[in-house]
Amino acid sequence: MASSNNKRTRIQGINRGIILDAALEVFSTYGFRGSTIDQIAEKAGMSKPNLLYYFPRKEDIYVTVLENTLEDWLTPFRDIDPDGDPIEELRKYTVHKMKLSALRPESSRLFANEILHGAPAIQEFLKTNLKRLVDEKAGVIKLWISQGKLAPVDPYHLIFMIWATTQHYADFDVQVRAVLPEETTNGDFFDDAADSILNILLNGIRPRHNV
Repeated sequence: MASSNNKRTRIQGINRGIILDAALEVFSTYGFRGSTIDQIAEKAGMSKPNLLYYFPRKEDIYVTVLENTLEDWLTPFRDIDPDGDPIEELRKYTVHKMKLSALRPESSRLFANEILHGAPAIQEFLKTNLKRLVDEKAGVIKLWISQGKLAPVDPYHLIFMIWATTQHYADFDVQVRAVLPEETTNGDFFDDAADSILNILLNGIRPRHNV
């Protein structure tokens, strides 16, 4: 009986993952209002009744996809170590965000679309959980600055800059490819872009010592 239950739970987990992957693609393409349960079911390769067994409403799927996206993004942000080397910690975080943009551009576009519409599904999260986390990490950056380990920059705008720069390559993918048609076909494009971003960003925040 236990084995049967475990198998059922495993299958349910797999099916939920299939639905959420399909929903991410549909929502990022058509937005919440333009997407339908039928589109998601078709993309997931299952019947509508089967999908509704896992998620009774379109809103439930949408919020879950957004929550998963935020969890993927915020985990490396939480992992910034106050006791680590500031330049290395911010380098690792920036590279991680850049990789997420390369691997899951749909997630970034979905999130951007939610924000552009006033964040109706995650407004409360932004004002509470996200704000607390950003305040915490801004405090870490302020501490590094007070210790002379970073240049005196506004920590909040530094965080916003990292988010904006790394997500640009997903949100404005069409524009980037139009401007750099040959470079973007190179398999090393994202690595090269990350190197350029890090060179500008990290040199800008390294401590400046008067000679």
